[in-house]
Amino acid sequence: MARRPGRTRPSAGATISDVAEAAGVSRATVSRVMNGRPTVSPEIAARVRQVVEELGYNPSRVAQSLSLGKTLTVGVIVPDLGNPTFQQILHGVNQAAATAGYRVLVADSAESAQDEPPLVEDVRRRTDAVIVCSPRMRTDELEALLPRVQPAVLINRDEPLPATRVVVDSASGVASMCRHLIRLGHRRILHLDGPIGSNAQAARMRGLTLIAEENPDIELLRMPGGSSMDAGYEAFDAVMSTGATAVLGFNDLVSLGLLGAARERGVVVPDELSVAGFDDIPFARFSTPPLTTMSVDLEAVGEAAWRALEDRLRSVVDADLRVFTPALVQRASVGLAP
Repeated sequence: MARRPGRTRPSAGATISDVAEAAGVSRATVSRVMNGRPTVSPEIAARVRQVVEELGYNPSRVAQSLSLGKTLTVGVIVPDLGNPTFQQILHGVNQAAATAGYRVLVADSAESAQDEPPLVEDVRRRTDAVIVCSPRMRTDELEALLPRVQPAVLINRDEPLPATRVVVDSASGVASMCRHLIRLGHRRILHLDGPIGSNAQAARMRGLTLIAEENPDIELLRMPGGSSMDAGYEAFDAVMSTGATAVLGFNDLVSLGLLGAARERGVVVPDELSVAGFDDIPFARFSTPPLTTMSVDLEAVGEAAWRALEDRLRSVVDADLRVFTPALVQRASVGLAP
């Protein structure tokens, strides 16, 4: 027998029992309405939602999760939370996930390929799905891990793997930057490498190989670097010793570190040395001089990763690869070869 609807009154601490009593339905019916179940008549559902609004009822997220058998949380694992590149990707994931009622749990692997597999598994146990951003682990380790943590989406791993992948085409980005430097007359170009094992580093090397094949008269140099401003700053003296007229950092942070060291040493950029970056992080256009770089819409990368994961959560399988192509942004840190 249906309950007689009670009189509603605003209540900051309203419970599901209060809603049920005021709407004249059972607690189970309120729960079904709040969880979007289609088994409640439209008339009753409308009455329940009206009472929810009048009472200001805010359902317990834990209770909803138990009812749905879901945590309504997804995990994102990144190699370095201090890197603005990953912060922008995270922002894109978080903004998109929030519109679907999901929250994001973030974990930092601290650039440790060894720690990544157990970290990903631990995060997956606490969430409904995971996004693994730029994982440093070997391909065979990733292939073994993925079946245990599905649904999963990978960012910036472009080799064929059993997961949807969202990839920045770093190879074409590096090639575009090198062609720009060559057009400006640079004949000795140095690339400051990124972290060992980084898929983005491997992709950049493919871009450099392409440029070497296209331009056998150009000298392309490489030097161990890293992914931080400190790495670029500390490499400055070694960079200058090579005689390169243009340097391409693994990312903008590395290039910003180089610019800082150049200012301290009195080396004029770009008159004496051209410096280019990659990613176009927010700081890049505010450096001195502003940094020429390859621009990637990193928030869109994060949003695309969420959309792909959302498809997986709904058991919808769309294209397994989404590719973002970087665009050249010309600023004052790159000029004609001296």
